[in-house]
Amino acid sequence: MFQYDHSSFSELAEDALRIAKKLGASDCAVDLSESTGLTVNVRMRRLETVEQTRDKSLGVTVYIGQRKGHASTGDFAQVAIEQTVKAAFDIARYTGEDESAGLPDVETLAQAADMKDLDLFHPWSLSVERAKRLAIRCEAAALDFDSAIQNSDGASVSTGSGHFLSRNSRGFSGGYAHSRHSMGVAPIAKDRSNLEGGMQRDAWYVTRRCSADLASPESVGIYAAKRTLARLGARAVPTQRVPVLFEAPLACGLLGNFAQAISGGALYREASFLVNSLGMQVFPKHISIEDDPTRPREFGSSCFDDEGVRTQRRVLVNKGVVEGYLLSSYTARKLGMQTTGNAGGSHAMRVRSSKTRAEHNLDMMIKKLHRGLLLTDVLGNDINYVTGDYSRGASGYWVEHGEIQFPVEEITIAGNLRDMFAAMVAVGADELQRGTKRSGSILIESMQIGGQ
Repeated sequence: MFQYDHSSFSELAEDALRIAKKLGASDCAVDLSESTGLTVNVRMRRLETVEQTRDKSLGVTVYIGQRKGHASTGDFAQVAIEQTVKAAFDIARYTGEDESAGLPDVETLAQAADMKDLDLFHPWSLSVERAKRLAIRCEAAALDFDSAIQNSDGASVSTGSGHFLSRNSRGFSGGYAHSRHSMGVAPIAKDRSNLEGGMQRDAWYVTRRCSADLASPESVGIYAAKRTLARLGARAVPTQRVPVLFEAPLACGLLGNFAQAISGGALYREASFLVNSLGMQVFPKHISIEDDPTRPREFGSSCFDDEGVRTQRRVLVNKGVVEGYLLSSYTARKLGMQTTGNAGGSHAMRVRSSKTRAEHNLDMMIKKLHRGLLLTDVLGNDINYVTGDYSRGASGYWVEHGEIQFPVEEITIAGNLRDMFAAMVAVGADELQRGTKRSGSILIESMQIGGQ
């Protein structure tokens, strides 16, 4: 599957480190990676595009004291590596000194004993023909579900695998293979109940480390069809202030907003509304958030971060109180703190509520909402992390007496992330993963809706 093995990567990394040392670098880090991928798209039951990828990269970061330079190449020939290291070295020579620059401290780096098999590599021997058949099955299930579904933005099946090695001059060396597979479809339905015949679109996808864990093409297509049909007849609602229930995929987005607000880069630049928030009650007491890179088969799981610092399960929020930030070595030094092993960001974040029970599925969460907006889609990204102000175009469903009444579109929702975090009433048991975030649906006590 791969052109290079671990031994080959090790030799290339050692060559780069040796060249950097010979040039006079005080420290050096090398990252090598190789990946392959296949994406097949179909539309209206016919093959539309096939994309096959094969990439490789070597990146070199050179330090001359506290001056830093970086360069990369896709050519692994000896002369190309020498030129890349030289380019990084020359950049470092003419870069201003930064007292926070430098490799991580040796004692923070992951060692051999820290390296565990997290079950992240499950290659899928997927041919173009089979991928096409799976995508067509997925789209056909949506198109055949109801005659109102008359079109499609297409269905896709993709698979990707890769491996990498990171090594630096302070003794760290680590890498592993990984995989990612996905399937999705976006049906379009026509509203036959009015003369204008409005169109609605929705989509659904699943993504997993192991292809055997993917849902069937038919179940993905049928669920996407149901979501699309449910949007027919959507209309705006009057401007008002009501509770808002974030569907699980969007709740994962709220978790991402929190991750951004406690990231080291935002904190040391004072570009976050959560500056100096350690020990502060930001969420209700029933809310806890963890970042756990030790979970097997999870997106974001890893024994070390992007600069080789060992990782561990961390509680970021305990009973509503912020107990941790997301820091790299650089941002930690800027803040006068210690790295948290989060160079590259959060790993595998998850929000939980002590009030959540197994029976709190989406239907139960809608009953908890009672009257307000079930939010299923947002547009734009008008979020000011300095102030926390949050405003986005939105669509979803209007709920009365704990039951969905009609679909809603062409509205906006607005609030402030600090207020929204503090007003989390409940977290559903309908947990879903999107990217490296996990969450059930989240009920916010009150937000402003802009409509008619």
